[in-house]
Amino acid sequence: MAAVQRDTVGQPPTAGFIPSYRPGSDETALPQPLTTAAFTYDNALAAMAFLACGRIAAARSIGDALLAASKTDRQFRDGRLRNAYRAGAIAEPAALPGWWDADGGHWAEDEYQVSTALGNVAWAALALLQLHTRTQEPAYLKGAVDLGTWLKSGFREDSVGLTGGYFGFDPVSKPIPWKSTEHNIDALAVARWLKSQTADPHWDPLARSTMLFLDSMFDETQGFLIGTDPSGEPVRTGITVLDAQIWPLMAVPADERPAEWNGTTARIDSKLAVPGGYDFNDDRDGMWVEGTAQAALMFRLEGDDARAESLIASALDNRDAASGWLLATREKDISTGLAIDAAGVGGEFRYYRRPHLGATAWAVLAATGFNPFQPN
Repeated sequence: MAAVQRDTVGQPPTAGFIPSYRPGSDETALPQPLTTAAFTYDNALAAMAFLACGRIAAARSIGDALLAASKTDRQFRDGRLRNAYRAGAIAEPAALPGWWDADGGHWAEDEYQVSTALGNVAWAALALLQLHTRTQEPAYLKGAVDLGTWLKSGFREDSVGLTGGYFGFDPVSKPIPWKSTEHNIDALAVARWLKSQTADPHWDPLARSTMLFLDSMFDETQGFLIGTDPSGEPVRTGITVLDAQIWPLMAVPADERPAEWNGTTARIDSKLAVPGGYDFNDDRDGMWVEGTAQAALMFRLEGDDARAESLIASALDNRDAASGWLLATREKDISTGLAIDAAGVGGEFRYYRRPHLGATAWAVLAATGFNPFQPN
C-alpha cells in the first residue's frame, strides 16, 4: 500500500486545484469539457488523501484554494462553491473551467460545472474540517463554518432534509427542488462535526433534519432510496446506487444507527456486486473503481479487513501505468442511470476508463482507513 500512498495523487500547485481526469490509453486528449476541469468533490477527496499520507503541505494547497474560491466568486457573494474550478493555481476571481468553441467562435462552459450542488459544498467543508483537525489552523474551521452556514441557508425548520443546490449558467442560477440522499448524508456529517467543534447548538436542527431525511429514505427492499422528486415525494421506482448505501455507515457511528441499516452488506452484495467489486448502480454493467474503493473503506471501518484488502487489490488492478492514478472503470464505460444535468433532461452521465483523481483518492483512504466523514 505504500506505493498507493506515495505517488498516485499528483502534487497541486501552491493554493490550487488538481485536474480530475487525465486522458485514457486510447485517447489523445480529454473531451473539451474535462480538459481544464478540477471538480470540487475530487479535490476535497484529494486533500483528505494527502492528509492520510502525511502530506500536509499538499493538502493545505487544496484547502487554501477552496477557501479562496468561496470568497472570490465572479458572480455570487453568498459563499457558495461551484461544482468545478479550472485546474492549476487559484486565480482571483476563482477561474471556472471552459474551452474555446472554434465552431461557434466563443468561450464555452459546462452548465453542471458552473453550478452548485449541495453535496459538493459539503465535501469541501469536510475537507476543511479534516485540515483543521490535523493542523489546528483557525482559518480552516472558519471556512468550514462559512460553508456550513451556506448549507444551512437552504434549511427550513418546517421541512425534512435539504434540497439539491442551484443549477444554471451565470447570472441565472435556479434552485434545485429535489432532495438527494447522498447530499443529505454529506450535510449531516458537516452539521454533526461543526456542533462537536464549536459547541454551538444552532447546528443541531440541521443535524436532526438531515438525519430524519436519511432515515426516511430507507426502504426495506431497496435500501436507501436515491432521494425525492421535485415535489418532495420519495423516488421508489428508481435505481439503487452504491454510495447512498454505504456512506451512511461511514457518517453515522454504529451505536447511533437504526437497526435496519445493518443489512447493508448483504444488500449491496445482492444488488450491486460484480466480479471483483461493485457497480455504480444495479444494472451491473461493469465495475466502478471509485465505488469499489469506497466499499473497501466501509468494510475496513466495519472491521472486515479481509474484504477490504480484497477490494483494494481489485481496484489496484485498474491502475494507469503512466500516471499511477486509478482508472474510473474496469470496462470501457459504465452507466449510472443519471442525467448529466440537475434538471434530469440532459444526456446520460457515464463513467469511462480514464485516470480519475476521485477514484485514486478513495483508494488511498481505503488503504489507510481514513474516514472522510469523521475526525481521524
